[in-house]
Amino acid sequence: MFTVYILYSVSLDRYYIGFTGNLVERLRRHNSYSKGYTGRAKDWVVVYREAFADKSAAMEREGAIKSWKSRVLIEELIRSVGLEHPD
Repeated sequence: MFTVYILYSVSLDRYYIGFTGNLVERLRRHNSYSKGYTGRAKDWVVVYREAFADKSAAMEREGAIKSWKSRVLIEELIRSVGLEHPD
C-alpha cells in the first residue's frame, strides 16, 4: 500500500506533496530537520492523504497534483475531503 500525502507547515505557510509506503515514518523524517524542502521546519502535519495499491499509481497521482502548481487547487482538494489547513 502506498500513500500520496499533502503536508502543511504553519511556520512556513507552505504545502508539501509526496508519496510513501510508510506515512508515519515519512512524517517523522520530514519533522526531523533533514536537508531539503521540508528541513526548514518541524511542524509539518498531514492535511490530505490518498491510498494506492501500487507504487506507480501513487507516483502518477503525486505528479499530477504537483503539476497543478496552484495553492488554490491544492486547498480545494484538501477541502473536498473535509479537511482544512490549520490556521
